[in-house]
Amino acid sequence: MTRVVQIAHPQQGRAVAIVEEPSLVLLNGPKSVYEAALAAIDQKKPLADLLLAARTDTKLHYDDVYNGSSEWTLLPAFDCPGDPFRCLVAGTGLTHKNSALNRQAMHAATEGTKPTDSIIMYEWGVANGFPAAGEIGVQPEWFYKGNGSVLRAHGETLEVPDFGDDGGEEPEIAGIYIVDRQGVPYRIGFATGNEFSDHVMEKKNYLYLAPSKLRQCAIGPELVVGGDFRDIRGNVKVSKGAHVKWSADIRTGEQNMAQSLENLEYHHFKYPGHRLPLQAHVHFFGADAFSFGSKLLLENDDLMTVHWEGQGRPLQNRLSVSADTPRLTPLSQL
Repeated sequence: MTRVVQIAHPQQGRAVAIVEEPSLVLLNGPKSVYEAALAAIDQKKPLADLLLAARTDTKLHYDDVYNGSSEWTLLPAFDCPGDPFRCLVAGTGLTHKNSALNRQAMHAATEGTKPTDSIIMYEWGVANGFPAAGEIGVQPEWFYKGNGSVLRAHGETLEVPDFGDDGGEEPEIAGIYIVDRQGVPYRIGFATGNEFSDHVMEKKNYLYLAPSKLRQCAIGPELVVGGDFRDIRGNVKVSKGAHVKWSADIRTGEQNMAQSLENLEYHHFKYPGHRLPLQAHVHFFGADAFSFGSKLLLENDDLMTVHWEGQGRPLQNRLSVSADTPRLTPLSQL
């Protein structure tokens, strides 16, 4: 299993490196995973083989890069360099039972004792999210987060904007994809993700789900090329200094979800607008637990840590709450 990171240097620019603990091995050639994936398609080679063939003798101490003490800094595990508009960041919710239960509790006050739409949609997945071979299963929930400009790396802050009500972690796995020159999508692999949403806004009214998702998010530090998505276990925690404010063991992967990977991918890429040539995709697959479900509201400088077994080092990001006050900015008529 090949794990890679994207890094940048103030003088040397971008680079891709293979993770060989405790080192990062720099590659010769591709400056991004996107570039490497496109080359693999054009050359009709497995991506892992192309990456391994590009290894150099230059190694970096991973601890220094990971801890922020190196001139080399981590970038998001995947992006579309120089063209964030070409990268679509989206996700699928209600794939895990705990997520549906948290949504049920969030909106039960307005729905009474009857099942909310969240529980109903989750049960649709349980009933028909793993269709027979060659068949199409039930459509899952889908949401939009933004273009590539919302992606953040390990060690960067995730901001609650001045117009936001809250910011909370959502520990997930993100699928990483590229569309070839003919409009055919390919899966590159998986990355640890913090989908980060505004749960206070969402709780006001379920129809605020869409704007509550329009926030920054983080993926990385590593991207696993290929990878196994059957049963992935991990841990998420929120801390302040040495004090752990909340933590939970989490699970994801098909054995813990109401939808198969194949069904989720079909319903994302069935839209022609999601199969534009040379498009990049980061797609979140849903959360098993998050601190807002335990009634924890994160505060400025809280540290969010997401770790999945087999996905490389933990992803850590601090919360930053904007001190600005929203101000109306009228537009001018051309």
